[in-house]
Amino acid sequence: MPDIFELSRPDDYLERLAASDLGRGWKALATAELDLHHGHDVLDLGCGPGADLPTYAAAVGPSGSVLGVDHDAGAVARARALVRHLATVRVAEADVHRLGLADGSVDRAHSDRVLQHVADPGLVLAETFRALRPGGRAVLAEPDWGTLVVDGPDAATSDAYGRFVVEQVVRNGRIGRRLAGLAERTGFAVERVVPVTAVFRDVHEADQVLGLARVARRAVEAGYLHERAEARWTEHLTTQPFFASVTLFVVVADRPSA
Repeated sequence: MPDIFELSRPDDYLERLAASDLGRGWKALATAELDLHHGHDVLDLGCGPGADLPTYAAAVGPSGSVLGVDHDAGAVARARALVRHLATVRVAEADVHRLGLADGSVDRAHSDRVLQHVADPGLVLAETFRALRPGGRAVLAEPDWGTLVVDGPDAATSDAYGRFVVEQVVRNGRIGRRLAGLAERTGFAVERVVPVTAVFRDVHEADQVLGLARVARRAVEAGYLHERAEARWTEHLTTQPFFASVTLFVVVADRPSA
């Protein structure tokens, strides 16, 4: 296996993605859509290691507050270390399905690639709606892995790889296309949906985000790919001009004032 591939997910994957040009791009878009002002109370659902929390704290000022929640104790510890000097920021270990917040207690809510992993996206949206004040806003960013395109030696192998990602790797692999409808059925008014398509022309850069080789190996183990097809596919990725893309959707959803 060529050295350009990562065969296991690195511990700093989330931090690295947030710091990449790709991550900074869609995070800046999501932050702009949040329309944060001094005095706002902000909820970051599935905050992970807390990459967005300092930005939100600066935007809402000393009269506002920021709460990051995540179910992973290790991520919560890293987020707390990151924001320990910020008096207006709190990080809690919590289940996004059951936030334990008072009704109408926040002005803004944000999630970034969280709903693709949760057991019940509809329940998380209902909790978010409940926690928002009337007139509040949620900005939700989710990929749709059904849009994943990887140019390989033949369509059948690439299609099988894509099916494995949607059906086995990501719990809610097509959440991107479903998210606006789910939000509307929850009671949100969806103001807009902004597509962000990541295009990769460098196989190493793509592998750092998509985990191409390690996912292909899992696809073989799960019976989606044959060994020979996987070897030919991997060779193509490293010896031919590379192309891959996937689309993330930023959904801007407001809780009606009345």
